[in-house]
Amino acid sequence: MNFRLARLRAEMQRRGLDALLVSFLPNVRYLSGFSGSNALCVVTRTGAVLVTDSRYARQSRSEARRLQRVITALPLPEALNAFGVLKRLRTVGFEAEHVPYVQYRMLKKLFPRISFRGTTGLVEDIALIKDASEIDSVHRAARISDRVFGEIISLIRPGVRESEIAAEISYLLRRHGGERDAFEPIVASGDRAILPHARATTKRIRRGELVVLDFGTTCNGYCSDLTRTVAVGRVSRAARETYALVREAHADAIAAARAGMMARELDAVARERFRRAGYGRYFVHSLGHGLGLSIHERPRVSPLSRERLQAGSVITIEPGLYIPGVGGVRIEDDVVLTPGGCKVLTGASRELMTL
Repeated sequence: MNFRLARLRAEMQRRGLDALLVSFLPNVRYLSGFSGSNALCVVTRTGAVLVTDSRYARQSRSEARRLQRVITALPLPEALNAFGVLKRLRTVGFEAEHVPYVQYRMLKKLFPRISFRGTTGLVEDIALIKDASEIDSVHRAARISDRVFGEIISLIRPGVRESEIAAEISYLLRRHGGERDAFEPIVASGDRAILPHARATTKRIRRGELVVLDFGTTCNGYCSDLTRTVAVGRVSRAARETYALVREAHADAIAAARAGMMARELDAVARERFRRAGYGRYFVHSLGHGLGLSIHERPRVSPLSRERLQAGSVITIEPGLYIPGVGGVRIEDDVVLTPGGCKVLTGASRELMTL
């Protein structure tokens, strides 16, 4: 935590900020260790204060031991004023992407003498590179996801509802040590599998369909994200060829991924494989995204990205094709980038399984 705060203070000083008001809860946790659902963290050039409510008095004492704490019954912005947290400060940054306009106006009213300056990326720039303990937490979450995939495939058969499979995934993730779902599990079969972010419905799985399974869990707050596509009974030749092409694009991207390359260059590796095969228009999302305390973090591995990939970043690699009349196929793994390549953290089989 001290290293993170030191880096943040150096950047604050460079930008002429006396303090940074951190309100995005994953960033609060990253800086303080506190995992509750209601908190603000104020980082000054000489200290840091966690502000939360009385429900979290004991929890914050345990999780945020190195920070000064303010426990209050007031709304948190009002507590900043009542307890003098921003006293004698002149220029305070806030997370512009995460502070609603109504809260900004409240801050201006409570602290008319302070100049509030919107910032982006101050904490995220530091969190981009994971340390060994963070990578270990993602890896542990990934191993749980692998184990759940190995068990859930025995439950997938004709007549079972997508929602039943999703419920079992959530149960098994917890049973095997996950803290919670990293996001609502995706179980999409048949025609619904062409929807990249389809949520499970009461639709019954039918023989001859592809089923996309996308889920993850958390360990110490850090997320895993695993996608596999399976076949229920014999699927069409077009479906099998689509699967083979996605697997090839996935393997190309895994082989190419390394620190130092532009994120858009990595996206282009898989995208070019699809384009050459005549399927480019069916790859409708980016190749991947960062993983950490949030399920979607920087860097975004997309054609629009201007970021360079860095050693220690954890990203997903998840090429997919979504073809009406054929079905959807996506294969996703979590990797940590190194100067010479990447280390794959997820280990579930990538073979097309026919159930």
